[in-house]
Amino acid sequence: MGSTLRARIRAGDADAFGEVFDAYARSVYNHAYRLTGDWATAEDVVSLTFLEAWRLRERVEAEGGSLRPWLLGIATNTARNTRRGLRRHAAAMDRLPRDRTAEPDFADDVAGRLDDLARIASVRDAVLRLRRQEREVFALCAWAELSYEDAADALGIPVGTVRSRLSRARTKLAAELGVEPPGSGGQLRGGRKPAARPTPEGQR
Repeated sequence: MGSTLRARIRAGDADAFGEVFDAYARSVYNHAYRLTGDWATAEDVVSLTFLEAWRLRERVEAEGGSLRPWLLGIATNTARNTRRGLRRHAAAMDRLPRDRTAEPDFADDVAGRLDDLARIASVRDAVLRLRRQEREVFALCAWAELSYEDAADALGIPVGTVRSRLSRARTKLAAELGVEPPGSGGQLRGGRKPAARPTPEGQR
């Protein structure tokens, strides 16, 4: 069935693409949120991911299983570009002259408080402080539960690189969260999810 769906996607079948969206949109959203730490940005990443997937549909391999690793790979690149764009925007805003006579904006204060509430999970915050390459591998392997091989295919890197980046990520997280390091019975051993995820995972 997977090959049949792939063939329909490659042929530009909109109904088939709708099936893929229904099956994996939640999974892509969760992955995007873990990479960005922001609900609104994650929603943008989902939209951009499926637009890019449609544009790249002819590159889908004719044979294979789930399209989830392919979509998560696109989402990873999209989140990376989105975060880069947001940083450029923030830097540009910081360069603008400030009106020091203006009254504090209550709406901004409320938005800031809501934003703080969205970041109360200590593990998620720790993951966001990892280096980008480590964060991406950790999100794919530990949270999205892709195999090393699928994660390597999604990111376009060797399997050995996935293993080394994941090992570094686990070691850093264990140190920051005050748990035992991987391999000694700690909470991050074996790629298990270290804490509650933002929302229940969608279809795998």
